[in-house]
Amino acid sequence: MSASYEASSDATSPAPLDTPPTPRVSRGRVGLNLFWRTFFLLALLLVGSILAWLQTLRALEFEPRTLQTAQQIASLVNLSRAALVHADAIARVSLIKTMADQEGVRILPREPGDHFELLDPTALGARLTEELTLRLGPGTIVANNVNGEAGLWVGFTINGDPNWLLMDRSRLSAAGGKTWLIWLITAGALSLAGAAAIARLINRPLKQLSYAANRVRDGDFAASQLDEEVVTSEIREVNIGFNRMAQKLAKLEQDRAVMLAGISHDLRTPLARLRLETEMSVNDDVAREHMVADIVQLDATIDKFLDYARPEHVTLTPVNLHGVVSSCVYAVQNHRELQITMNVPEDLNVMADEVELARVISNLLENARRYGKSADTGTTTVDIAAKGREKWVLVKMRDHGSGVPPEQLASLTKPFFRGDTARTAAAGAGLGLSIVDKTVQRMGGIFALANSSSGGLVAHIQLQRAELPAGKDPKQRLQRPQIKRHLPPRDTDVGPLT
Repeated sequence: MSASYEASSDATSPAPLDTPPTPRVSRGRVGLNLFWRTFFLLALLLVGSILAWLQTLRALEFEPRTLQTAQQIASLVNLSRAALVHADAIARVSLIKTMADQEGVRILPREPGDHFELLDPTALGARLTEELTLRLGPGTIVANNVNGEAGLWVGFTINGDPNWLLMDRSRLSAAGGKTWLIWLITAGALSLAGAAAIARLINRPLKQLSYAANRVRDGDFAASQLDEEVVTSEIREVNIGFNRMAQKLAKLEQDRAVMLAGISHDLRTPLARLRLETEMSVNDDVAREHMVADIVQLDATIDKFLDYARPEHVTLTPVNLHGVVSSCVYAVQNHRELQITMNVPEDLNVMADEVELARVISNLLENARRYGKSADTGTTTVDIAAKGREKWVLVKMRDHGSGVPPEQLASLTKPFFRGDTARTAAAGAGLGLSIVDKTVQRMGGIFALANSSSGGLVAHIQLQRAELPAGKDPKQRLQRPQIKRHLPPRDTDVGPLT
């Protein structure tokens, strides 16, 4: 175990787990859940509708309000003119003072040197000037400033004498500005609140369905029941159908568990009897050995199918990686064709199921023993190395065989896939790497395969790192001595394996 991690982790092409996983960022696309998407669509529709109604009301209000204002101003001018014409000098002065005090209307003589500014050239100003000119005569002047004094000024004549009628400019102001803004904000706030309530009401059944589907995915069928008494008929039918589906899946899961429990007894007991009878009744040594080998292979194939059909849920606990790897290495060191170099820190802990992790390591070692033999020595050399990186632990297991064609790497973890004859010469169920991939995913990790640049296949395993308080060690269920067995040499051995 003297080889270092750097020496045993040659560059691979590709090396998929050399860096911690980062979330994939979708460029040019904003992710929204269904609630916000529904809310924004409803809000856009309501705001657009409010603005359209606002413009419609302003257009419908403009002409009547302009005519009404022009009529009021013209009536005021005509009444003022009539009152002043028919009043004597004393009554005229009193009338002018009363109009100024009570109505805020002043009548002033128009001098030839008066400087005035016409109304602003807006649609309202132009329409008002046009209407007043039509009602009061062609000499009518409408101004907003005379000799520096602001207001609504109307120039008219009384018995040929030019005069000004000064009024408050508020008579000309149309409903708008703050008034329209207040109504717009109020209507918009109420519309957005209504849109949020509607979106929540629409999306609540979908959210409940999504939660129930996740519960079914995790195997929690009891927590996946949906309300079958909802008012909406379509949602009620969906909930009833989903509940029936979940019940059937729960029954299938239960039946599968019962079936798997019975397979061990129903198949292995006859196999054990067959092996015993073969060893006792077959006289031909060669035939007996072949028959026993076939029975052993059948038993191993059953093990593979049971491992692959294992339930999805596992309980993760802190596990000492060095202890698990050492246990698996010790178990296979009686294989003369397998040489293992291990460099795993003794204080490296991961979140995993200890038995499941041992099954992963054992499967990879068996895969390397069968298909990773070096062409020149006929033995398999495996380098196992691990290191911690932030919240993850990276494990690499590399053999020094012929590797795998690059186009077949992605298919190695598929159930029952067979690669080329260089790595699949031995018989088997074709589930070893599929079991590894499925088990690592169940433990929240990532599994990937790559070819080493210097030859051989490299298995990358990434697991969550477990941080334990100082002085506390994880509990171990697998206890193996870490001493390599010294096997007696075979008669056909020429010398020790290097």
